Amino acid sequence: MGTEQRSNASARLVPGASPAGAATMRAAVQHRYGPPSVLELCEVGLPLPGRGDVLVQVGAASVHPGDYFVMTGEPYVVRLAFGLRRPRHGIPGRDLAGVVAAVGKDVTALRPGEEVFGWSTAGTLAEYACVPADNLVSVPANLSVVDAAAVPTSAMTALQALRDIANVRPGQTVLVTGASGGVGSFAVQVAKAFGAEVTGVCSTRNVDLVRSLGADHVVDYTRTDFTRTEKRYDVILDNVEAQPLAAVRRALTPTGTLIPNSGRGGRWLGPLGRIVKARVLSGFTRQRLKPFLSLPKRQDLLTLADLLTTGQVTPVIDRTYPLDEAADALRYVAAGHTRGKVVVTV
Repeated sequence: MGTEQRSNASARLVPGASPAGAATMRAAVQHRYGPPSVLELCEVGLPLPGRGDVLVQVGAASVHPGDYFVMTGEPYVVRLAFGLRRPRHGIPGRDLAGVVAAVGKDVTALRPGEEVFGWSTAGTLAEYACVPADNLVSVPANLSVVDAAAVPTSAMTALQALRDIANVRPGQTVLVTGASGGVGSFAVQVAKAFGAEVTGVCSTRNVDLVRSLGADHVVDYTRTDFTRTEKRYDVILDNVEAQPLAAVRRALTPTGTLIPNSGRGGRWLGPLGRIVKARVLSGFTRQRLKPFLSLPKRQDLLTLADLLTTGQVTPVIDRTYPLDEAADALRYVAAGHTRGKVVVTV
């Protein structure tokens, strides 16, 4: 499994930037789809950056439900993108933060020794990861590497949902379900940064946490069903999708926007059935039902870096695990009750 990450033996590195004497690295590797027990801590070949790539010495990598779906290969539709019979990239993980160890010959914006965070498509649960330079930005000075690793996928999802899909404006009312989770904890803060009046939905044990994130109102779903109150919202970001679309729509204003955002669903197609239903229903109502696919963008990561620098957004870290316990980290995420983000330290 020495070629799990992209390697380029002819890559030209910046002089003196190569990891001293390193030929291999430790990584969490899976040879097949399956539960977290398929992960093994292995020595694999050290990847080399191509012309536009950066070799990052990983300090921390966060994990989220999407990583679990890719690891298990369920829903089966994910295998169309990640490998039909076995994972195309044997190292899981997408988000990371760390130190630039080496750069390709065409990379000028980043230098060895600089702390960066971003995302990779070739696996991050390893001591090093090869990442296109456009997928990385500098870590804000007020953030640790662990905090920075928690940001990319979940925070970009929250940002794109609220800014690009819902077009949240000052004074609007926004409800976030799963407000204490990975995406939800960022969404509450992003909506507040946009000037919205925010309501977070969570369990009893997370009420204080969600309030501390800036939520104006908190609904404890064990005591109150937000779909059966008289309150109506301009925007609902539904990260849980525990209730039927028809029920959630009752809590929308007549021209409000509902964004379903749960990756769970059937074993074969996952959430695709609900997505199709939402799009069909959207054609018969003034309410906007807008499921979406978050796509990582460097400019959005820069926007988030600004929000992090000014303290308008702060990552919430639930637990950290060492690299050799990466399987436990993914197992915990799969249980669906995280408070903020789960991070693997390397």
